[in-house]
This record gives sequence, structure tokens and C-alpha cells, in this order.
Amino acid sequence: MKRNQTINIGAVAKRTIALEASAINDLQQFINADFEKVVESIAQCEGRLVVTGIGKSAIIAQKIVATLNSTGTPALFMHAADAIHGDLGMIREEDIVMCISKSGTSAEIKVLVPLVKNFGNTLIAMVGNTSSFLAQEADFVLNTTVSQEACPNNLAPTTSTTAQLVMGDALAVCLIEWHGFTAADFAKFHPGGALGKKLYLKVGDLSKLHLSPQVLENSSLREVIVEISSKMLGVTAVVDENRLLKGIITDGDLRRMLEKNVPTAAVTAKDIMSRHPKMIQQDQLAINALEMMRQHDITQLLVMDGARYQGIIHLHDLIREGII
Repeated sequence: MKRNQTINIGAVAKRTIALEASAINDLQQFINADFEKVVESIAQCEGRLVVTGIGKSAIIAQKIVATLNSTGTPALFMHAADAIHGDLGMIREEDIVMCISKSGTSAEIKVLVPLVKNFGNTLIAMVGNTSSFLAQEADFVLNTTVSQEACPNNLAPTTSTTAQLVMGDALAVCLIEWHGFTAADFAKFHPGGALGKKLYLKVGDLSKLHLSPQVLENSSLREVIVEISSKMLGVTAVVDENRLLKGIITDGDLRRMLEKNVPTAAVTAKDIMSRHPKMIQQDQLAINALEMMRQHDITQLLVMDGARYQGIIHLHDLIREGII
């Protein structure tokens, strides 16, 4: 295929974005009583939301299903073409069916809709033509009409699929707020990857992977240096016999002390330590530890169980786990 030598790539890209942004903004006028009834029906449904479509609308349907499932609303994708060749069996009596289509007149849709109606399931139409067969047969209509596609031939689904996607997101977010779905709930469905770890990984889960450097207040300078070196974290806590925290010594504290050229023979841990270390409780999320490190421009925190010292969490732990 030959290149159009007159194309201004930047201008075309900006025009596409502007057209789709305008279409998204126009969707606000379609948030009406039907939309509210759809949210209420899905929220109170004892079954699942079965989402179907054909062509590009089917791809959007799959994304909407993924979003709903990950945010606490049971949903299932059913391809409209496969539905009329056996997949209708996945629909249960208590389910709601949502059919996505720009035209609302596709051949597969015309076959599928009467079958769903015969089953007695509530039918939602997400459609770009409110006069279409699909819209007229549906119990509720989510209007995703757009004035034109971003495609210069006004043919390829571009603006229309964007509108469908955004309407699906609006639906999902309303259901999130309806159910009071929290970050903790979200973590249950996203245990893998960096996103999941941000939502469930605790500080204590990481600190227990290390040895816990610690010295007593009267420990000698040599003991402090050996403890910091052997644990290889560049830091040690200073505690009493009951592991109650007294302070912290970093390798930077050691360098600053040695630069003063003071006699070192009698130096003990309490002479070097900082008495107000930055700390975090072991049951806090690891992502909170990262925020504290960023706020104070440090690379480690002391991990506590109440007033008792438990260990260290280091910036490298967060990097290794993909939190950053």
C-alpha cells in the first residue's frame, strides 16, 4: 500500500483525539433513567451479567466483562455468533444479558435477541442507533450514539467503540460505588503482579526476609561496625534487652563520627545513634513504606511490632517485588 505523501501525521492524530474526546463528552447527555435502572438491575441481580456483541463490539464486550469481574460484579462474555450455535446454553434464568452493537441491526443480533427474549432474561442494549431493532426490543437502552467515526471514511469503528468502552466504564464505576467495593476487595481479585502486591503485600512480609541488625546501647564501636557489615543493610537498630527501640545507626552516622577525629575506644552505640528514627508498623502495606521513604528521602525504615523492633525494610525490597 502506497503512502499518502500529503499526510500530516501529527494533525491526523490530534484530529482523531479531538473527535473521540468530543464523543466521550457527549455521552453525558445519555446518562438518564434507563442508565440508572441498568445499574440498579445489575447490582441486584442474583445471577451474572452476560455481555455479547459481534465484530469490534465483541472486543469491547470482553473488556467490559474483565473490568466488571475484577471489581466485584460477576460477568460473562458470549460472542453473538457463537451464541446462536450453542453458546446460549451459558445463560441462566437469573442472568441479565447486555448486547453491544453500533447499528443494532446486525444479522447475528437479529437472530440472538428474540432467543434471549424467549428465555425471559432482562435485555440491555448498548447501542448507537436508538431506532434500531435491538433498541426497540431491549428492556433498557444505553445510548452510545456518535456523530461520526474518527476514520476518514467514517467506516472503521473508532469513535463508536471508544464510546462503548467509556459507557462500560461508567457502568462499572457506578457498580463499584453501589457495592462499596474497596481497595482491599480489589486485592482479592488481583493477587498477582505489581498491582496485586501494592494492595496486599505487608511490610512484615518483606522485613522477615532479612536478618534483623541490632545492638545494645552499650555496644562498642567495633560491635556496631561488625553488626552493620555482617547484616549488609547499611544500618542497625539500637535496642534494649526487651527489643524496645532506642535509636538507629547508619553507615553514614559512622562516617560522620569518624570524621570528627574523636577517641573511639570508649565510643558506644548510644553515642552515635539517632534517637528519632523513621519507622513503620509491620502490618502496614509495603506501598506505604515506599511513600515514607520518598517523603523523607531515605532508603530504609525500621519495622516495628508495636514498640518492639522487628527488622528492616529496604528500598531494594520494594524494587525486587516490583512495587516501584
